[in-house]
Amino acid sequence: MNLRSAWVAETGQTREDTRLTQLGATTPANPLEVRSGILPGSYDGLNRMAGFWLEGAAGAMSATVHEGRAVVAAGATQGAYPITLPEPATLTFTDGDATNPRIDLVVLRIYDSLYDNSGQTKAALEIVKGTPAATPTPPLIPGIGLALYQVKVAAGISAGKGGITWSTDVTDLRTPVVAVGGILPAYGETGTGAYPGQFRDSGGALQRWDGSAWVSYPSALGGIAPAGAVATASYTGQYRDTSAGVLQRWNGTSWINYLPSPTWTDYTPVWGAETGTTPAIGNGTLAGSYVRLGTVVHVRIYLKIGSTTNLAAQDVNANWTFRLPVLPVATPTWKLDGRVLNAEYFDSSTGLLYQGSGLLAVSGALGFVRSVRDTLANNDVIWDKSAPVTWGTSDVLSIHGTYECAP
Repeated sequence: MNLRSAWVAETGQTREDTRLTQLGATTPANPLEVRSGILPGSYDGLNRMAGFWLEGAAGAMSATVHEGRAVVAAGATQGAYPITLPEPATLTFTDGDATNPRIDLVVLRIYDSLYDNSGQTKAALEIVKGTPAATPTPPLIPGIGLALYQVKVAAGISAGKGGITWSTDVTDLRTPVVAVGGILPAYGETGTGAYPGQFRDSGGALQRWDGSAWVSYPSALGGIAPAGAVATASYTGQYRDTSAGVLQRWNGTSWINYLPSPTWTDYTPVWGAETGTTPAIGNGTLAGSYVRLGTVVHVRIYLKIGSTTNLAAQDVNANWTFRLPVLPVATPTWKLDGRVLNAEYFDSSTGLLYQGSGLLAVSGALGFVRSVRDTLANNDVIWDKSAPVTWGTSDVLSIHGTYECAP
């Protein structure tokens, strides 16, 4: 049985045993292997990745790689190599080719003579020089190594001819590794997750690997997920915000607007009379609209008399009624008794506006406004074709207000 252990035997522990059994800052790649990467962190806590930071000198071919710690994975049978650069190191790039650009790599390279017959046992910070070409490609990493940066070296450059443009010609290839179970800070290419339930910080949102993809995770169980963070909920009853500012609830299969944004819905009120001939609008206008939010209904009704509206055929005491879009609540009785909507009558012939109100009423399963009259105690005459004055073409009645309906 080739079972390896570390810090158990009094003698005989090999370097390979130590690497294969280390449990430190390693993000798993599978049950045996770990990922190569840089340990995150910075001196001031403002940056995710300060380890092995590359700082180029202006107009030069030299750069400083600052201190840091890393793990370089070498495979299931060879283990992972922990590396520390305790102080800054200087690297110098070869001058550019006379004709074509090239791409160099800055790498952490492992030399282990037990495996590579190199005659060396060390870790090195090196430049792997690329091949000049009209369209250059990065070189391969020789042996066991971790690429830190990709540096484009333009044709003809040198320390005396402008040097490397560090701000545009350097590509950061560093990726982080953390302890098993730790939250991985997303920096560079973090790849797929190692196991369902692994977490990473994407730089503004916490994400969880669900076995096939990184899925944004709510800030807390029961919290409202921010807009764009959750496509499919984790449980029935989860809430999320939307880009339109609408709160939504997951009902088990889809997102439902929990409190819909108020939207007016048009409807045509039925115009009736308690006495005599039923009103007919003719070429006039009869319209309405309403908004319902739970048990609250906002309604507006508009009546404009036309030249063919049948005012002449109507009774002088018709007591007009107007159908409501939603049935008002009628129990207990106090919720309906004496409840009114506002009303205004505009006399187009004089330009005068009369203020009134109409009572809410329920008959069967229908709701109405009836007994529209003056708001103030001027008289008790119910408005119809002869009140508050004689109605004529282009006169307008507006009824509006808020009432309670059943759930």
